[in-house]
Amino acid sequence: MTQIQTFPFERDKFELLKDFQYGLNWPVVYIQENGKEMYIGQTTNVYSRSKQHYENPDRARLKRIHVITDEEFNLSSAFDFESLLIQHISAEDSYKLQNGNGGLINHNYYDKERYLAKLEVIWAKLKEKSLVKQELDVIRNSEFFKYSPYKALTEDQLTVANELEERLIAGKIATHIVHGDPGTGKSILALYLLKHLKEREETKHLKAALVVPMSGLRSTLQRVLKRVPGLGAEMVIGPSDVMKQKYDLLIVDEAHRLRRRVNLANFGSYDQTNIKLGLPKDGTQLDWIMASSKQQIFFYDKKQNIVPGDVRAEDFEKLNADHFELSSQMRIAAGDNYLQFVDELLAGNSVSDQKFSNYELEMYDDIRKMVADIKEKNTKYGLARVVAGYAWSWNTKNGGEGHDIEIDGLKLIWNSTNIDWVNSPNSINEVGCIHTVQGYDLNYAGIIIGPELSYDESANALVVDEKKYKDINGKRSISDPAELQRYVINIYKTLLTRGIKGTYIYVVDEKLRKHFSHMLSGLKNEPKKSYSGIVKSPITREMISIPLVGSAPAGSPLLGEQNVEEYIMVEKSKLKPGFTYFILRVDGDSMNLAGVNDGDLVLCRQQLKADTGDRVVALLGENVTIKMYDKKDGHRILLPKSTNKIHQPIIPEEGDSVLGIVQEVLEDLE
Repeated sequence: MTQIQTFPFERDKFELLKDFQYGLNWPVVYIQENGKEMYIGQTTNVYSRSKQHYENPDRARLKRIHVITDEEFNLSSAFDFESLLIQHISAEDSYKLQNGNGGLINHNYYDKERYLAKLEVIWAKLKEKSLVKQELDVIRNSEFFKYSPYKALTEDQLTVANELEERLIAGKIATHIVHGDPGTGKSILALYLLKHLKEREETKHLKAALVVPMSGLRSTLQRVLKRVPGLGAEMVIGPSDVMKQKYDLLIVDEAHRLRRRVNLANFGSYDQTNIKLGLPKDGTQLDWIMASSKQQIFFYDKKQNIVPGDVRAEDFEKLNADHFELSSQMRIAAGDNYLQFVDELLAGNSVSDQKFSNYELEMYDDIRKMVADIKEKNTKYGLARVVAGYAWSWNTKNGGEGHDIEIDGLKLIWNSTNIDWVNSPNSINEVGCIHTVQGYDLNYAGIIIGPELSYDESANALVVDEKKYKDINGKRSISDPAELQRYVINIYKTLLTRGIKGTYIYVVDEKLRKHFSHMLSGLKNEPKKSYSGIVKSPITREMISIPLVGSAPAGSPLLGEQNVEEYIMVEKSKLKPGFTYFILRVDGDSMNLAGVNDGDLVLCRQQLKADTGDRVVALLGENVTIKMYDKKDGHRILLPKSTNKIHQPIIPEEGDSVLGIVQEVLEDLE
């Protein structure tokens, strides 16, 4: 059983730790804090470790130590939970973390999935002690968590990091290129290195910065680094900023988006930079980096060149550079096989006969359905967005009215901002272009493949119609149709690799839609629902039986069946400690706009009070119903959320009550 025991962190109180059941010779995770600062660690002797910490002036400022224990902890699991807590608590930003980021590694060990389920329990107990505030899913969707320099590294990331550090410490002047497909953690490693090099005694003197070519991603990373002790927003710069001083080291993220002197908005400014750096007129931003720094680390993927203004692959090949490779897939739950699938799909080849576990890959014939499904996923998980190829004019740019995209009567608009569009307030109602999402992660991505990409049945090949491709800077100066096709294909490769949990695809061109549908017909996707009695989780196999207590009408109230029909297994990590749970089967369509549909099984926690906006299970006389809870003029009101206008608001009478809160709709993965 997981417990958290709190002790004063004072020299004359350490004997309390010595007498503690888990104080000697047992793996534990501990948190030291004083309300403002915090240190997180793991040890097999918390008594001895505490005395060591007290000799450190930074640790001595901390006033309490919270010891997290479990009779099932071992060295591997304790190490893992130390890493997980550092990653999540640093992202919440309630404390200034004293930890460095060295040694955090995402390693495997026996029964790891079962141990990871305990994080939900630990987090709930930390909330009880007011050590954390936010829910785990909120933290995991935050920009700081996604780009945190405290991220645990994969084995290949750590290998590359160690090699780069050794070479920098040795002082040998060199250029380094780290290659990696989408989702292999190039940005994570870049941020990790920036922080870790500033912490190491041998490298902290280096004048270093992180160069990010895209302004939107640059703004996001500046906000992240502003919160990191020892770093700061000023350490994230654009390519044109490198000329302002000489650097010992420049780390360049998304290096494939460095520009050359083609299709620029401001040639004059660009030319002035070349003059100041003593470069010829056709000098590239790659040349700027080389001229402004002694050493360079480029994070690069040539398959993400998307416009003719990007520095060409052959310019990187000319560098006398050391090369490194990242291969482990970190973003996409479907794994490395999904990247191979995308390559085959966009090459026009037959896709491999394979199965993507724990991943939703869907082809749509109805654009409205795809957009609606993305909005539903956004309500449930957050960070679900619709993105598209640049095949429509931008009528709404600079305050223009109307719409930009129209497909089968559905009118849509492009992104209203280029800066951090993914997290902007109205992004769920807009369509993002490639320039807003490259470098970002989404939980679910709805991809609109525009009419510029079609299928030639006679040649059995994908073809690009230059007239239907609307990015002027994306095609100006191109004379070879094969070059334009390469850029368009790279755009869709980039878009199709944004989704962590799933990718939804709608193809405008009918021939290409039929071709893709035929190619995808052999894929063995996991069925969505079968209600076999088992609800599997990718996190844990530890299951709890919850009673199914009949049907709750989500239309006109009917008699609620109170006797237990059966028990359904639900993963333990879904259940919040201290609550009693039950399951209802939905009857009716009055809540279909709130993600609760006829026939759904909903997991409910028993709770007598509700807040505005909660989906509540209400007892009205002898009838049970599910509605949205609200208040009007100080009185309770139960609202339907439905496409069916027959359903009307209900005003509860005296004696009517709330039985519970709908926590989620259960989705069976078998």
